[in-house]
Parts: sequence; structure tokens; C-alpha cells
Amino acid sequence: MKKGNPNQKTLFQSWGKNGQQTLKTTEERKTHNHSDNIPIEIIDLEDDDEDDGLLAAALEMESIDPQMNQNGIQNSNCAGNVSNSETSEEPKEVEYLPGFDMESGNVWIYPTNYPIRDYQFQIVQKSLFMNTLVTLPTGLGKTFIAAVLMYNYYRWYPQGKVIFMAPTKPLVAQQIEACYNIMGIPESDTAQMTGNMAPNKREVMWKNKRVFFLTPQVLQNDLSRGSCCPEGVVLLVFDEAHKALGNHAYCQVVREISNYTRNFRVLALSATPGDDVKAVQQVMTNLLISHMELRSEDSSDIQPFTHSRTVDKIVVPLGDDISRIKIHFLKVLEGIVGRLFCNRALWQKDPQRVTKYMLLSGRDQFRKRNLEGYTNGQKGAIEGDFAMAISLYHAYELLHQHGILSFYNFIKAIIDGSKGMVRAKTEIKRNKTSALFSQFTSPRRRAMHKQPFDPSFKSHPKLLKLEEVIVEHFQKFSSEAASTSTSVDNESVAESKQVAAVNTRVMIFSQYRDSVGEITAILNKHKPLVRVMSFIGQASTGKSSRGLSQKEQLERFRRGGYNTLVATCVGEEGLDIGDVDLIVCFDAHASPIRLVQRMGRTGRKRNGRIVVLVSEGKEEQVYKRSLSNKKSIHKAIVQGSKSFELYDDNPRMIPRHLMPRVLKMQMTVGDFVGNRYDQIILFFHLGSQG
Repeated sequence: MKKGNPNQKTLFQSWGKNGQQTLKTTEERKTHNHSDNIPIEIIDLEDDDEDDGLLAAALEMESIDPQMNQNGIQNSNCAGNVSNSETSEEPKEVEYLPGFDMESGNVWIYPTNYPIRDYQFQIVQKSLFMNTLVTLPTGLGKTFIAAVLMYNYYRWYPQGKVIFMAPTKPLVAQQIEACYNIMGIPESDTAQMTGNMAPNKREVMWKNKRVFFLTPQVLQNDLSRGSCCPEGVVLLVFDEAHKALGNHAYCQVVREISNYTRNFRVLALSATPGDDVKAVQQVMTNLLISHMELRSEDSSDIQPFTHSRTVDKIVVPLGDDISRIKIHFLKVLEGIVGRLFCNRALWQKDPQRVTKYMLLSGRDQFRKRNLEGYTNGQKGAIEGDFAMAISLYHAYELLHQHGILSFYNFIKAIIDGSKGMVRAKTEIKRNKTSALFSQFTSPRRRAMHKQPFDPSFKSHPKLLKLEEVIVEHFQKFSSEAASTSTSVDNESVAESKQVAAVNTRVMIFSQYRDSVGEITAILNKHKPLVRVMSFIGQASTGKSSRGLSQKEQLERFRRGGYNTLVATCVGEEGLDIGDVDLIVCFDAHASPIRLVQRMGRTGRKRNGRIVVLVSEGKEEQVYKRSLSNKKSIHKAIVQGSKSFELYDDNPRMIPRHLMPRVLKMQMTVGDFVGNRYDQIILFFHLGSQG
């Protein structure tokens, strides 16, 4: 490539159209020692000559482009097609906005390094002028849209701060390079910040850099310290914007900056903006959204860029071992649920019908009730029973969805005191739960204790089915490669099989680390056909782990050194995993957001397949609800979009008299260098070491 309080007003209600809320002045900040003027250092840009060239190209384009009308506006795709305050009637007087560069503002740049997709162009065009929530299926270019918007605001506001936020360090590390490769914003003006970086170093960067990639927690901390001057921010990009609920750091960042200025553009990105319409409205309110761009897999303008995905659900019986443990453990749960029922704190006494959500909801309702009839001792005992029940029902879910080993490790941690659950430990011992595992012979019990995981011990029948699905997938690709080989030479056939195994990749999702370890150990038996690597985030992984940068870790998978990636939730959101032909979900999650993110990992460049393994009974019902919610959420959002409360104080970031024209051009992008201290370290178990 050429390279809360129910009476409290919302933000919308407080501000209103007339902007009646009083903004804090710089002097009112307790921790800031800034002067009246915005203390942002003016940087001499390395690409001043390039900007002059852009303007010259724009003037030349205006004189020769037959699609330009007399006013110099491109008829087919001009910014004047956007209906908002910035493109309303032309005012009589020239308007000056603080920090806006009039010369650069005559045009906005759209890259031709990549094939032009109409939906991307239209979304960028709207997002330049309005605070926009962009909902696009995974793999259809949300980062591209962000990079184009960031580049134009970088040009329009030579002294402004452009900020890209992502919820995790791996996403931050990935997006800085991805955005650079699209538009080529100079690395000398760009900074990647992490919480591991000393605050004084970050303060220097805030003074000397203009484009920032970081987690919202880092920005929140630097705003509170006064390291980042909020008045200088001109664009905020929120990746995985569906997280902007409640008191999430995304929400706190917007509230903090809004205390000093409202003149900043917002771009929010998500594959699924919420589990329901109510959640979507909260996201829009919290992020000051004035406009929504919504696309689903059924949208006509993205159809040419999507591929089909087949979804196969496989229901797996629990088996005799898990069923016997379940019977014993229900006796423990029966006592706790019974006490809560007798104390009128829970309205279901059958432990098999109680869920963790039911317990959480019941506890919240209990706390809101008039508790005058309860002594302090009774209230404390009920609170303790709720806490204990929630923890033990988590163990119950582990048994159902992930099997004996995950369940055993959780119970063992309670009994040996490492989890600090004293009451749960007492309850388990009182019910003589040694019977839980007495059915296993000594060799099998030793296998449960063995580290690394013993592949001979199958703690859930789903593991056998998973092994069958994965091996069958790679054998199928190998057979197809062998059948197309023109040579009968055995070495050529073997070489074709090896190439096929490299050219197809598999990704397996499991919520819990114990399951990831088990899956890796079992698939490791099938080397070299299956070359497996686990991807489990930042937590300590023991002596057999090695630290690699996020880029190095995923690059090994993309290059084909490994063809199977087993991941926890760290692999669900946004990371560039590469082309994947098969996704296996080892467990079901109630959230349609999680389901969409997992499924979006395949079918990007060719047809893909998704296999969902669910245990019979409760997990099967959870999956059905999640699938139903996934199908209905887009329809509900579309139907509810007309009634969404939009932010009606959309900031005017471009002077009224200007109507920027689009300039489509080839961007010159060099090689991305990056900084050593910006490398994000993740840990994983290499299959070869397990």
C-alpha cells in the first residue's frame, strides 16, 4: 500500500437547547493551575508543505471537476447533503471558531488507498457534523471511519486534541497502528498512554502531542490531575461504546470534559449498542449522541461486503458424573434457598429453579423494602445468605457449563480459605460435601489435581464433542487439499495437507481460564494437525507462560504458526484476529452483545461456520434467549429510533459560512514504528509448553 436519584436531571435536561448549564471556568478547577488561555503548545507540524499541497489540489479539483456546481460544492457527495446546524442557511458574516483553521476547513479528506464503500463514506460525512453513534457488524470498517474522522479534525484544529479510547490495553495497542495505516497521521504527533506510564511522562505528552490512544481510565485520571486540559479536546472516539452505562469510565470522561466545554465532537462505535432499547438510550444519553448510523447484516448497502455464516447448535447431555455431583450439591443450595424463602427474602424455594440473576434481583428488592420488622442480626444473616447463595450458584453454573474441574477448583478454593468465604465454607462442610467427589477413583482424583491439565480427564462431555468438531474440521480441509493435488507422490500429498492446515484457522471461546487450559491440553494431543495456543489476558499464568506483546501474540496465529486460538473474553472485543473459518462457543452467554461479538469473528472474507456447544437444560435455555434477543434487538432499535431522545445541543465545530468539500485522494503512509514503552504485554500458555 502506498502506505441514582430519581429526581436528578439528565445531562440533556440540565443543558437544554439554550445551554443554561453554567460551565466551570478554568480558575474553578481545584487541581488545575492553568491560565485563562488554553495552555496548549503550538506544534510546528512536519506536514505543513503537505497541507499546502492539499489545498492546491483542492483548488485544482474545483476548476476541473465537472461535478462541481458554481458554488464549488460537489453535487454527488458534498457535506451540504448533511442536515444539521452547520449546513443550514449561509450567514451574512464570517464566523470564527476558536482553534479552527479556515484554510484547512475548506475541504475534508477521504482516502482512496482502500476501495470506496458508499456506506463508509456516508457515515463519515454525517459524523463530521454530528455526534454520531455508529453501529456496524464486526469487520465492516468501524476503525476506518474513526481514522478518517480523526485525520480531518487533526487538520481542522491544529492545536486541538484528538482522543481515541478503547476499554482494554490490547485494543488500544491495536488501534493506534490500524488508524496510522489508514490515514498516516504523523507518529511524532501521536501518543499511546497506559496506566503503567508515570503520570509526569503523560503530562509531558499532553503538552507535546495532539492525537492520543488510551483507555478511559487513563484519561479520567489525567483530567482529575489537571494533566489534560479539557478545553483543548476537539474529538472523542469511543470504541466498544456499548460499555457507556452507569458509572463506566466512558461516562465519567464525558461528564468531566462537559463541565468545562461542550465544543467537542463525539464518535461512538459498536457492533451492538445494547442488550435492549433502554440500554441503547442510556448509551446515547451518556455520550451526547445527536445522530445514529445503524447497519445490520441485512442492510442492503453492506450486503456486497459480507459473507454467509452457518450456525450449528449442538446440545450435549450432562452425563452421569456431573448429574451425581449435581444431586449432592443441590442439598447444599436447598438449605440456603430455604432460609431465604422462610425469611420472605426470596419467592422461590426450589433450588433447581433459582438463578444467579434471581438472587441478585431478590437482594436488591430486599434492601429497598421496609425492614422495620427485622432485627439487625436477621438482616445481617439474610445478607450473608444472599452473598453465599450468589457465590455457590456461580459454582453451580460452572458445573453445568464447564464441568467438574472448574467446579472442583472453585469449591476447593472456598474450602481452603483462599476465597475468604467463611460462611460458604461452613455451609459446605456442614453438608458433608466430601461426597461430591467420592465417586471418583484415586487415579481420577489425582488427574483433577494435576497441573498442567491432564487430557485424559474429561470434566465435561462437551470437551469430547469439541475435540470431535475441531479434528473433523482440519481433516476435512486436509482431505480437500489432497484431492485437488495433481501429484500422487506421497510427499506432495503430505505437503498439501500441511498447507491446508495453515490456510484454515479456528477460534474457540470459553469464559473461564480453567476451561481454556483443559481445551488446550486436549487439542494438543492432535499436533501437528491442530496447533493450539491459548489467549487469556493479563492475569498470572504460572511458570509455563511467556510474555509477548499483543502484536506478536496474534501475529503468530495470523501467520499460521498456530491454527487454533482458545480465548477468554479478551478475544471477543475488537482485536484483529485474522481470517477464521470456524468459531466454537464452548459456553452460552445471556448477552446478545457477547454473542454478536463472538460470531463476528468469522465470515469476514469468506463463508464461515459457528458451532455453539450447550449443555442440556438451563444452558440450552440461556442460549435460546440470547439468540432471540440478538434477532430482535436490531428490529427493536430501528422501531425505537424515532422515539430516542437525542442530544439537541449538538456542537457546531465548523463555522456556519463554511461548507467543506470532499477531496478524495491517495494517502501517503509510511511504515509504523511505534514506541517500545507502548507495547502491551499479555500472557498466554503456549500449547507446545503444556
